[in-house]
Amino acid sequence: MIKRRYSDYNTYLRSIFGQRVQKITVDTGLGCPNRDGTLATGGCIYCNARGSGSGLFDQGLTIQEQVENGRKAMVRRYKARLFTVYFQSYTNTYTSSSNMKKMYDQALSVPGMKGMAIGTRPDCVDPEKLDLIASYTRDYLVWVEYGLQSVHDQTLKLINRGHDFACFQRAVAMTRERGINVCAHVILGLPGEDRGMMLETARVLAGLRIDGVKIHLLYVVKNTVLEAMWKRGEYKCMEQREYVDTVCDFLELLPASVIIQRITGDPHPEELASPAWAVERNQTFKMIQDTLEARDSFQGKRFEERV
Repeated sequence: MIKRRYSDYNTYLRSIFGQRVQKITVDTGLGCPNRDGTLATGGCIYCNARGSGSGLFDQGLTIQEQVENGRKAMVRRYKARLFTVYFQSYTNTYTSSSNMKKMYDQALSVPGMKGMAIGTRPDCVDPEKLDLIASYTRDYLVWVEYGLQSVHDQTLKLINRGHDFACFQRAVAMTRERGINVCAHVILGLPGEDRGMMLETARVLAGLRIDGVKIHLLYVVKNTVLEAMWKRGEYKCMEQREYVDTVCDFLELLPASVIIQRITGDPHPEELASPAWAVERNQTFKMIQDTLEARDSFQGKRFEERV
């Protein structure tokens, strides 16, 4: 039997529900304080006008319609019976608590829905909003996903993130004390960061007892500040081998209990400027598996309990 090398999300869901659970992503049409001028930073340097939105909300599809369409597609393709909804685009707590409740209730009303994941920023939650989210944990599997990217404040400032690491720590503490699962998004290959800095992010997250992590590759998207930096020679993308080795090092430093929800990026080919290998997601995934096997390594191998 091949030893499982890291705690992947699909296996985690299957352990809870006894069968495969399909994720349905929705676009809420909400904005972001780092994009609408509220923070006056001009937005993250790697984000273009589209952001992570699909555009479905702007096409007039309600959240319930998006989820229902997604459910039907998953039933046809996978004969799926159970689902979770992922509020991905932009900042899904950047609105009133009453509107948040309407969004979540619409999505969870679809048959077979077992949980939700809410993508947001650590500076866009408060006790009232988290109390609302916590109220769903009685009946559903609930995750809040915070975009962190790095634990280094100098990096967060360089990428115009609009918040510091302390803000993330406060948000995590408030979320965890309400019994809500926390997933941190990190990006490898950020400007100015070497491998040591990237791995320090892993060590710090391990110490915070984060429930889950999504690991992203920094790729250059067209019509962004990052693209301008790249064209001027001020930024160089990670090579595929370098990224693979760093991911494996990163995994070794995380506790085995951390659920790895994503292990590489997934760019839109038409928006990608560099690196070209970023679209080879399956190849990168296989290289990570093969490298862990060759090392006889696994998630948590170098994790040290901190007193």
